[in-house]
Amino acid sequence: MHPPETTTKMASVRFMVTPTKIDDIPGLSDTSPDLSSRSSSRVRFSSRESVPETSRSEPMSEMSGATTSLATVALDPGSDRTSNAQDVTEDPSQNSITGEHSQLLDDGHKKARNAYLNNSNYEEGDEYFDKNLALFEEEMDTRPKVSSLLNRMANYTNLTQGAKEHEEAENITEGKKKPTKTPQMGTFMGVYLPCLQNIFGVILFLRLTWVVGTAGVLQAFAIVLICCCCTMLTAISMSAIATNGVVPAGGSYFMISRALGPEFGGAVGLCFYLGTTFAAAMYILGAIEIFLVYIVPRAAIFRSDDALKESAAMLNNMRVYGTAFLVLMVLVVFIGVRYVNKFASLFLACVIVSILAIYAGAIKSSFAPPHFPVCMLGNRTLSSRHIDVCSKTKEVNNVTVPSKLWGFFCNSSQFFNATCDEYFVHNNVTSVQGIPGLVSGIITENLWSNYLPKGEIIEKPSAKSSDVLGNLNHEYVLVDITTSFTLLVGIFFPSVTGIMAGSNRSGDLKDAQKSIPIGTILAILTTSFVYLSNVVLFGACIEGVVLRDKFGDAVKGNLVVGTLSWPSPWVIVIGSFFSTCGAGLQSLTGAPRLLQAIAKDNIIPFLRVFGHSKANGEPTWALLLTAAIAELGILIASLDLVAPILSMFFLMCYLFVNLACALQTLLRTPNWRPRFRYYHWALSFMGMSICLALMFISSWYYAIVAMVIAGMIYKYIEYQGAEKEWGDGIRGLSLSAARFALLRLEEGPPHTKNWRPQLLVLLKLDEDLHVKHPRLLTFASQLKAGKGLTIVGSVIVGNFLENYGEALAAEQTIKHLMEAEKVKGFSQLVVAAKLREGISHLIQSCGLGGMKHNTVVMGWPNGWRQSEDARAWKTFIGTVRVTTAAHLALLVAKNVSFFPSNVEPFSEGNIDVWWIVHDGGMLMLLPFLLKQHKVWRKCSIRIFTVAQLEDNSIQMKKDLATFLYHLRIEAEVEVVEMHDSDISAYTYERTLMMEQRSQMLRHMRLSKTERDREAQLVKDRNSMLRLTSIGSDEDEETETYQEKVHMTWTKDKYMASRGQKAKSMEGFQDLLNMRPDQSNVRRMHTAVKLNEVIVNKSHEAKLVLLNMPGPPRNPEGDENYMEFLEVLTEGLERVLLVRGGGSEVITIYS
Repeated sequence: MHPPETTTKMASVRFMVTPTKIDDIPGLSDTSPDLSSRSSSRVRFSSRESVPETSRSEPMSEMSGATTSLATVALDPGSDRTSNAQDVTEDPSQNSITGEHSQLLDDGHKKARNAYLNNSNYEEGDEYFDKNLALFEEEMDTRPKVSSLLNRMANYTNLTQGAKEHEEAENITEGKKKPTKTPQMGTFMGVYLPCLQNIFGVILFLRLTWVVGTAGVLQAFAIVLICCCCTMLTAISMSAIATNGVVPAGGSYFMISRALGPEFGGAVGLCFYLGTTFAAAMYILGAIEIFLVYIVPRAAIFRSDDALKESAAMLNNMRVYGTAFLVLMVLVVFIGVRYVNKFASLFLACVIVSILAIYAGAIKSSFAPPHFPVCMLGNRTLSSRHIDVCSKTKEVNNVTVPSKLWGFFCNSSQFFNATCDEYFVHNNVTSVQGIPGLVSGIITENLWSNYLPKGEIIEKPSAKSSDVLGNLNHEYVLVDITTSFTLLVGIFFPSVTGIMAGSNRSGDLKDAQKSIPIGTILAILTTSFVYLSNVVLFGACIEGVVLRDKFGDAVKGNLVVGTLSWPSPWVIVIGSFFSTCGAGLQSLTGAPRLLQAIAKDNIIPFLRVFGHSKANGEPTWALLLTAAIAELGILIASLDLVAPILSMFFLMCYLFVNLACALQTLLRTPNWRPRFRYYHWALSFMGMSICLALMFISSWYYAIVAMVIAGMIYKYIEYQGAEKEWGDGIRGLSLSAARFALLRLEEGPPHTKNWRPQLLVLLKLDEDLHVKHPRLLTFASQLKAGKGLTIVGSVIVGNFLENYGEALAAEQTIKHLMEAEKVKGFSQLVVAAKLREGISHLIQSCGLGGMKHNTVVMGWPNGWRQSEDARAWKTFIGTVRVTTAAHLALLVAKNVSFFPSNVEPFSEGNIDVWWIVHDGGMLMLLPFLLKQHKVWRKCSIRIFTVAQLEDNSIQMKKDLATFLYHLRIEAEVEVVEMHDSDISAYTYERTLMMEQRSQMLRHMRLSKTERDREAQLVKDRNSMLRLTSIGSDEDEETETYQEKVHMTWTKDKYMASRGQKAKSMEGFQDLLNMRPDQSNVRRMHTAVKLNEVIVNKSHEAKLVLLNMPGPPRNPEGDENYMEFLEVLTEGLERVLLVRGGGSEVITIYS
């Protein structure tokens, strides 16, 4: 910020501030020194952060001496004044009212009781507040300056809310605090590549060719497309949730649990955990299958010559090797998880190289297809693992001898006297090309499905064959599992999971709200393209019988996808082996941490033990449980049986992600402000429907089991549920549901994310029971947009027994107005002897259980200055005090008659927010809520905040922009610099006029009381119905009526009245000689300066929202407080004064 003298002064719109010479002010001494001893303000925060102070003993510079103000003077009557004078160099050319006025005001009011703070008792060590924010200084401990809040918010961490680490980080002193490493990962490295690594997996290499061959290109394309659409819609929903605030480190579980609550969050979190754990088992089984079938077949421990028993032997091998692999991987994770992360890029490189090898091989096959002959007997496929030549005979030394194939189908190795299989005798042995190539036209044969039961022989439909049955021989390539469309869906779906990888790394991302949606959606588009293109390429390049051959028996035991790849099948084999090992390690690393996060939330008590970790933070117990569950998957031993299980858990998780997004969108909670805009509740609902359909399509019994598990977890967490009362049908159910919901709401205050303004609108009725300011209700309807609770209340002064009829009529009037304004809510009228008591009763007792108001809306008492009755503004201030005591937010609409109706939408304009002090974030939330209504939708939000001399305005603007970015609120930001300018003569004179007026009215009321007493004798107190409302009529003086009725004039009272009038005349004489109170001058200075800046910037705004200063703690300053608010809002057409309720209503977290 620049020094005050170098900045150009802002032009005042409403009045001219003219410096006054010392000679123009009577009673000022030319030789009086500048008594200002402090040049900067000190703010006390609720978090007890200490603000470093400059040395108080430093001599003041000329600049600071020339700009010190009355607001920073804090003299102790008993202190030595000459000490200050020695530190300050006198400036005889000083023309503004500075220290000289301080001395004048201090001398004149040493004994006067200050209405705000007892400033005369400050000692040298006390902290003091800003001169330009003097109106707000009494509440600075609970409502800090915006600059200090922004400074703290700009340094937020991505640690989990409420986490132990977060609390410890807060308690570390400045000297011991370690330098935090700023997350620097971008979209590509932080989200896109991890998602690719997690999505591409074992199914692509081991099962996709088999899926294409079994289902046909068309149905396989449909399977892949449905699964990819499911994950894409889920990613859209997830992006909306992930960009609805800062996602703490913890990823998907925290997103779901914080969006849906602990019950759903716990259920879905455990489903996600189980899915990740079974994924580890699936990856290990995939790695073992590659190892035993394609890399080292001789390593098998269990063998069988019987074709039917061979599969059982293979399963036993999978169990043994799988368990060994699992133990090895758990040890790796336990000893050094950092190595797993370091090798992640290597594993990803293996996947990418393997995929590129597939594309290269497909292109090469169009002009030079690889040679992989497939031996056929008639139309039946033969295994080439044990045969030497693809023929019944072979030439050896020019002699035709039976081949090995002859021996497999005949009972003798000789031509003569051999009994052969009937099918073998009637059909010829032929050889077909296993990889015909891209331009061969083989895709026409592979378009259609070929589902077979277990044990059937894989046949080529277009090949010639004799219609002879023959015997089943183990040299045929057999179907090892009964296939169907639903089975293939369940087996393929795990290959599209892994979309949560980006959100799981949210704590490491530079800009998570931008990176997560872009990276995740791009990764899904990339993988979807790869899968869909591979479906077509496999169908166009590879022979159908080879595609249906799961383990590559027809192509000499090669991996089927490897036969297509270039330059060698080993590229795919080695690459897929390492990638599946890496994916297994990643799952074993992530699953225990997810379980630890669930356990630390303490929503499932029996999991509490798994929240503990060893010294380096590794979740040891969670890792052991994860290994035990993964072992269950390995004992199943079949990749095709494990895949549908984890499909269920992932589908359940994705279903709830879509449900969370749809619910948040339909409920329109105020905290639902995703930065990602391309979502809709219909898309989320469609994604939810697809997830549910896929669950039952792939395996209906697994789906039921998964849902039962999730339901049991939900009910366990929601252990204290309400008992059911059915009563008379639907009404009884509604009553039970309402009671249950109210009891749930009663359990505790709502979380910041769930906070929405629940309004109590205080309306004013005239003598005819008509609402005086219906636009107040209009404004309430625009703010609520039909959501949440609205209670419309009013007070009738009188006796309930006598005024019951009028109360019913007034309530009907309010209900009709609510219907006209389309306000959904309740009306409540109170009949009370005193207006202020009635308002207090409304504020205290409206609502039921947890359905209570948290915000009071009322109008400004117009014409309070012209009214001789002080009860008008005293009721208003009393309401402000009651609202503050009840910890409720308060909205005061000034000039409410100028507020727009619901049929007058603005086509353009600004909603200006003047954020002076932070009191919970109401000022940020209200314009966002208003913009949801059609009247304000086209208005732009502008947020202004005030920078003092010691604030860095450039940094403040950056911090405010960052803060708004994380709040997902689009607004123009401006920081207005308010320097410590001198108090002008205008401020001084206006304060003097205010105090003289207050004193004069006080004397006038004393004389008017005497007249009223005489008139009261001829009045019947109960003859007139007194209908009043907020901020206008009745006050605490009602109790004196009884005294007035029985008053009679006596001689003593006449003499007392004469004496009172004499005192009044003396009081009027004192008005001419009074000097304004120093505290009032400072507050008037704040009001004048802020008003000057606000009017200059916002005189054309459609609505100005402004922090409302709190009323003085000493009631003697109430009338001055009203004057300060009038000065603060002068020259503005529509103003909404806002006071927070003492709690945060807006959060940057998801």
